[in-house]
Amino acid sequence: MPNRERWRETGLWAATVAAVFAIAVPVWAEFKPKTKNLKTGAISVVAEPISSFSRVGGSEKHFGKLEFLGGLVLTAPEASNFGGWSGLILDADSKQFAAISDSGVWMTGALRYNRSALSGMTNVRIGAVRGTDGKPFRRDRDNDSEAIALASGSLVSGEVLIAFEQNTRIARYGIGIDGLTDVRGFLPIPKLANAMRRNQGIEAMTVMRGGPHAGKTVAMSERLYDASRNHTGWIWTASGPRDFHLTNIGDFDVTDIASADDGTLYVLERRFRWLEGVKMRVRRINAADIQPGKTVDGDILIEADLEMQIDNMEGLAVTRGKNGETLLTMISDNNFNSFLQRTVLLQFALKDTETAKARPPL
Repeated sequence: MPNRERWRETGLWAATVAAVFAIAVPVWAEFKPKTKNLKTGAISVVAEPISSFSRVGGSEKHFGKLEFLGGLVLTAPEASNFGGWSGLILDADSKQFAAISDSGVWMTGALRYNRSALSGMTNVRIGAVRGTDGKPFRRDRDNDSEAIALASGSLVSGEVLIAFEQNTRIARYGIGIDGLTDVRGFLPIPKLANAMRRNQGIEAMTVMRGGPHAGKTVAMSERLYDASRNHTGWIWTASGPRDFHLTNIGDFDVTDIASADDGTLYVLERRFRWLEGVKMRVRRINAADIQPGKTVDGDILIEADLEMQIDNMEGLAVTRGKNGETLLTMISDNNFNSFLQRTVLLQFALKDTETAKARPPL
């Protein structure tokens, strides 16, 4: 029996069953580690390389319109708060990173590379996302941080925005070499936010880094449909948040968005079905197409299922490679279920030379 067929009949079935129990079953609050007693500090992260995007192996590198550069399976055996990563950002050098977990934890550090492939993490620190009183949140619904975006400066000296899903809000925090610092304000919340279900609220957010909307915040709900069953998002203008929409293709949910330096918007989507397990998709949207009151479509760059090395993909960061190619880096939320799910970090390249801007080598 060919390897691919054997995978379809055995491995894919097993992976689908795993996804059913790990993702379809609600993750109750008691399954997430508390942050009350979490001490800010360094942790050790073990990184196992993923050399082939296909679970059956092979040397194929091109999937859809993207080239697979490599990936990592991440674990931190001595850190119980490691997991649930739902948002990811990278500095321009594609090394310094920050991530947030839906359990109210932040993580910072630097990515290591072996030539062009991810090889590990260094200087990793974690800590609790804190409220205006400087203390970790007491209620689980307040801890549900789902998206992070760089608002100004850099990840070693700047400010970030963090979007919270269940108790809907977008807060501005300081960030430095030692991690996340104090709350510095809040963005106004769209009126439509009241129509979002508790666990399907603001899931994706970015600050536009270029193009006609440079400097503006854009956010999207995980699943808030308009009258035509299209996804709902908002762009923060001088008059406040204004809604726009993204066409619904196959009832995928939006899990993150990220802006390139030319203002192009990339959308990470996920779908779960009992018979097919989990899928992920990435769409690209031209900056000029994003307008208040309008519906955008976008270009599908990749769509993958459990035949590939995906999990519950929730975080997306976009940077430039050394030759000007667009780098897409994704992280998964393992729902703190290390038995059935994984924390995977994946990186792809989109070689679009028309808008490429070179940067120093990695």
